Order: sequence, then C-alpha cells, then structure tokens
Amino acid sequence: MQQNRTLLQKGTLFLKGIAMGAANKVPGVSGGTVSFVLGFYEELIASFRKINFKTLKLLLKGDFKQFYRQINGAFLVLVMGGSIFSYFSISLLLDYFLEHHELYVWSCFFGMILGSIFYIGSGFGDWNVKNIISLILGAAVGIGISFLTPAKENDNLWFVFLCGIIGVSGMTLPGLSGSFILILLGNYVLLLVDSVNVFLSVLTNLFYGDFSAFKDVVKVKYLKIIIVFTGGSLFGLVSISHVLGYVLKRWNQIVISVIIGFISGSLGIVWPWKKTIFLKEKGTFVLDIKQHKIVENYERFIPDFSITETWFAIFYITLGLGLILILDFYGRKKEA
Repeated sequence: MQQNRTLLQKGTLFLKGIAMGAANKVPGVSGGTVSFVLGFYEELIASFRKINFKTLKLLLKGDFKQFYRQINGAFLVLVMGGSIFSYFSISLLLDYFLEHHELYVWSCFFGMILGSIFYIGSGFGDWNVKNIISLILGAAVGIGISFLTPAKENDNLWFVFLCGIIGVSGMTLPGLSGSFILILLGNYVLLLVDSVNVFLSVLTNLFYGDFSAFKDVVKVKYLKIIIVFTGGSLFGLVSISHVLGYVLKRWNQIVISVIIGFISGSLGIVWPWKKTIFLKEKGTFVLDIKQHKIVENYERFIPDFSITETWFAIFYITLGLGLILILDFYGRKKEA
C-alpha cells in the first residue's frame, strides 16, 4: 500500500488533509465527504484498517519502521497532519467567516455538497431497486438527524470517550457531520471549544517554561477531557474503518447508495437560508471571554429574491458547485 509520492503529491495530500480538517469542524459538513470527493477516502479507510493486532505487535516490539510502513504511515502523517494543522489555523479563519458572513459560507458549502452528490452519483453505475431503497434510507436517516434536539453537556470521561468514537464518524462516513453529532450529544462546546482553548493555553505556557497549569484543577480537568476525547477518536477511526472496509468490500454499491443518501440528507442542515436558534452556554473555563453559543435548532425559510444578498448567496452556491465539478472534470481527465 505504501506509495512513493513526489514532493508535489505530498504537498497536495497535505492540502487535502487541511480541507478535510476544516470541514470536520463545521456543524453539518462532513470531512468524509471531502475525502470522498478529493479521491483519498478509500486509501484513508484502508490505511486505518492496517492498524490491527498484527501491526500493533510490531509497535510493541519496537519495530517502528516496519509499523510505519505497514500502516501506510507516510500517507496518514500527511493527511492527519494537514487535518490537525487546519484545526488550529484554517478552521479558525472559517470560524471568522461563519460569524461575519454566515449566509455566504453556508451557501458555498451547500453548493459543494450538491456537487458532491452529482460527483458520486454520476459514476455510481447500476441504480437497481435495492440501491434506490438504500439511498432513500440513507437520506431519511440524514434528514432525521438534522431535526434532533441537542442534549445537555456531560463531562463524564466515559461519555467523552464515546463522543470521541461517534464524533470522528464525520471523517469516516461521508455525509455524517461529526461536529453536528457532538452538538446533538451536548458536548460540542466542551470538546471543540473549551478543551481546545485550554490545551492551546497550556502549550503556550509550557513554551515559556510555565508549568503552573498542572496545579490548576480546572485546567487539569480539561486536559484529561481532551486526552480521553482524542483516545476515543483514535479508537473510533480504527474500529469504524475496519467495519467500513468490510462492508465496502462485501456490499460496495449498497454502502455507496447509503452514503449518497446521507450526503443528500445533510443538505437540510446546511440550507443557507435559516434562522439559527441558539442555546447559550457559558463554558466553565474562560480565557478572556465570552459566552459560547451552540446551535439548538434551525428555522428554515425560502429566500427573498428581491434583495441583493440572496443573489450573492446564489453566486456562492454556484461557486461551491463549480469547484466540485472542476475537480470531477480534472479527475476524469487524469484517469483518461
């Protein structure tokens, strides 16, 4: 599986990881969809599947080089490195645009998801009764998820570990947004805002030789939370990938049909014209700060075509759609 990639290919793969990481943080958008459309989804799943008892034995024996080769380490380091880099950089820029130009960001994502449905569906092949039923079931689940009401925040470490397993699903299941699932579980702010802020604060202090954070009960609590959440995410990546790899091999078309359905169902979450109903929660840990706002529900509406803003939004939908179609065209041309 280990591939010899050129420097340009490695750079491109890192950028794809950045795109996947940015998508993972946005509620309603699936990083798995990005990996599917950008053409590295199957290699991602296959690489995570290589992390098993056999390769873990190599790690325990201290044969790090062979372990790295067996799990396609060069690929995983580039993709996951890009994703982590994005989480602490590009996704912060995305947060800014969501706060100041929310309609246009959702419009662009809506167009990209529309393009993704076309991209995956156009190369699907046989739309028989079984596959159509799978598509409808996938769409129904996706739509159903978008109308669920969030639970209350829960910092129990076992639940945090479970959140890690479920939350990472957005990376492995195209169409299923891990961050939106965390909102539904009530722990989006706890895990993706407060804990990350604490972690960055502690890292900054350690850089300057300040170890006082380890004496702060609140900060230690959040560090435990982010460690457990990360552990759950890694466990989820490996375990879900093993299941997905198995079902993709045995029921490829049915699984792809369900994935297309999931992605179609997620359109309801990213519909640009909606009034966002917020549930205000104040994080336990505050850096300088403000109240956090998390999505409680959406009140969707039909846009007013008499205002300029609507046409700008339609432009961004077209832009997002166009980006995916260009990728599709480039991919087909490369294959030919």
